[in-house]
Order: sequence, then C-alpha cells, then structure tokens
Amino acid sequence: MFIRLAQQHRQFVQNLVMTLQALAIALEGRGYLASCYTCGGEMNSASFMVSLGDDHLIRFLVSDYGITWTEMRDDRELMKLEGAEAINQLQDLADLIKYQTPSSESEAIHSESSQAKERV
Repeated sequence: MFIRLAQQHRQFVQNLVMTLQALAIALEGRGYLASCYTCGGEMNSASFMVSLGDDHLIRFLVSDYGITWTEMRDDRELMKLEGAEAINQLQDLADLIKYQTPSSESEAIHSESSQAKERV
C-alpha cells in the first residue's frame, strides 16, 4: 500500500510541475514576468515565480518535501500557505488569468490578492 501511495505522490508532484511550467508560459504570454525552474529531468521539484508589478511577487515551491505559496511585496512576506491551501491559491491565480480580459488582469489580480490577505 505505501509503495502505491509513494508512486501516486510522485505522479502528483510531476503533474503539478508540468502545470506550473504551462502557467508560467501563459503568464509570460500575457505580459507578466514569470518563470518555472525544475531540477533535473525527473520533474520532482519546481520553483515558480511571477511578478505582478509594483514589487509584488508570488513564489510557489513544490517538491517531495512539500508545497508552499509565498506572496511578497516590497521584499516583505505578506502571506505564506502550505499544502492544499497553497494549491487553492495557485488555482485562484490561474482562474484570474484564464477568465480575465488582458486589460483588466492586473486590477483583478491585485484585488484577489487583497482578498486573500483578508482571509489569512
């Protein structure tokens, strides 16, 4: 049973890494500074970052050891989430990009970020 769970976890991390790479490409296509770095070809960890402007930075880290979402402004940490909450926040970011028109994206992302801070 544990071997099966370990394999499922590895597949989950690999899928998440591939999704982060796709999100970084989509964000770059919309004019945001975004990157997704992986270590080696095994896709078992990634560092995803996106700048939302005005010194507003999102960092999402995934590895076999855990998942974290960190939001910073002016080099100060505003919010740090782990696990499922971090993934939910990533989904909120992806949804905003997916459903917003290019001219209103920046305003919507800043608005969503403010709402997320209120939840914490």
